[in-house]
Formats: sequence, structure tokens, C-alpha cells
Amino acid sequence: MLEEIIRYMSTVDPVWIYLILFFFSFIENVIPPAPSDVVVVAGSSLIASAGISFVPVLLITSIGSALGFILMYLVGLFFGEKILRTGKIKFIKQETLDKTDLWFKKYGYKLILTNRFLPGTRSVISFFSGITELNILRTFTFAAISAFVWNTLIIFLGMQVGNNVQQIDYYLSEYSRVITILSVVAVIVFTARFFLKKKAVKQ
Repeated sequence: MLEEIIRYMSTVDPVWIYLILFFFSFIENVIPPAPSDVVVVAGSSLIASAGISFVPVLLITSIGSALGFILMYLVGLFFGEKILRTGKIKFIKQETLDKTDLWFKKYGYKLILTNRFLPGTRSVISFFSGITELNILRTFTFAAISAFVWNTLIIFLGMQVGNNVQQIDYYLSEYSRVITILSVVAVIVFTARFFLKKKAVKQ
């Protein structure tokens, strides 16, 4: 997959490369699982050879990611109550939502700061940031910092790709898979502990 993306991007104008990188960085929070990291690595491998530069790529991808994060924040802010608190989703209880609110208000900014390193959960984090009405300026700032640090790493990785295209693609895919599995396990454990504790209180 990565080889095909690199081959295509090497044939287009540098302006289009920047636009492609911005687009994929933006939509990853909106339409997961968009292959944004793979596309950024592909674009970064073209730095110098295709007329694009490290700093513009870093800024464009980081801003794009932060803006996508804020879009899902706004969805959570304006529509989260209607989606989650109307009782239409039967398996989500009000008590669970209240506990989630308290937990997210306590740890939300830390999650935002690390969200780029947590593939598979980024949209959830941004959505609940809006539901719990975290400060939008701080949310954007932390999302941008997280994206900046992560993108610095994968852009540098892309610049070093060389003949290791397939290997880089493999490691990115494996990283995303492992983190997603760990996140799912963490949610299951948290949910199980919550219901067991609730059951013990009733007894």
C-alpha cells in the first residue's frame, strides 16, 4: 500500500502533496480508520526529491489533525447530549455517563495530549472532550502539541524510508493493531470492574 501511495504522490505538484497530507490528517479523527499515518510517511519520503520541505509538512499535518480533532469535539459538544443521553442507546446508562463525565474531566486533557499515540481511540477522545465541555482553546492546543510530536516522529521516519517501504508499513500497521487491542482490553476491564463493583454494592 505504501509503495503505491509514494508512487502516486511523486507524480503530482508539491501543492497537491501538501493538500493530500492536510486532508488525510484532518479526516483521521472524523472518518476512522483513515490511513493518515501511512500517507504522512509516504509524503515525508518525498521531502527534497519532490519539492516539499520538512517544516511545511510538519505544520500542515499537525494543524490538519488538530482541526479534525476539534470538529469531532464540536460534534460531541452540540450533539453528544442528544446521541447519548436520550435513552435511545439502551446499554449506556445515565449513571455510567455521569461517571465517564467525572473521569474525563479529571483526565481528559492528559488523554488529548497523548491521543495521537492512541490509534483507534482518537475519535472517541475528541468526541468525549466535547461532551464534557472541556475548554476548546486548551483542547486545540493539546491536540496540536500531540499531533506535532507524533508527526515529527513519523515524518522523520518517512524521510528515512529509502528501500524499507514495506517494513515501515508493516511496523505502523502492527503498532496500530497492538494499541487498538490494548485500548479495547482496557475498556472491557474498566466496564467489568464497574459492573462488579455495582453488583457488590447492591448485595
